[in-house]
Amino acid sequence: MRVLVDQPEIPGNTGNMIRLAAVTGFELHIAGPTLFEFSDAKLRRAGLDYHDLAVLTMHENLEAAYAALAPQRIFAFTGEASTRHTAVTYQEGDVLLFGRESTGLDDHVKNDPRVTDKVRIPMLPGRRSLNLANSVSIAVYEAWRQHGFPGAV
Repeated sequence: MRVLVDQPEIPGNTGNMIRLAAVTGFELHIAGPTLFEFSDAKLRRAGLDYHDLAVLTMHENLEAAYAALAPQRIFAFTGEASTRHTAVTYQEGDVLLFGRESTGLDDHVKNDPRVTDKVRIPMLPGRRSLNLANSVSIAVYEAWRQHGFPGAV
């Protein structure tokens, strides 16, 4: 499984996603630009010693990530979607696409014809959003669960 985050802004969230990638085995792809350096202390603290256990790939921008990943299916996570994340039957090679913390995915990214479907994580009405790292965790664990948690003990 592959998670692609477009222009993350908060080092601690990215560190948490690196840790998640290490413990679940998904590939984490970051499309730049980011607002922080990967040497940032907050990122290192959140990721602790998991950096060498995670598959992390940096891409200059979203187009470079798409070119490298050559995805057949892309699921854009957004609060504007009607399809729930649990309604998707995830397949090997799918890309789960998330946006930056402050604004989510840009409109042109959500509406790109390469996006297979827009998906949402349910939450109570009137709430703005979930934390990015939490959203990625929810989506990753659902996809991993659907496949029987391969490799887990």
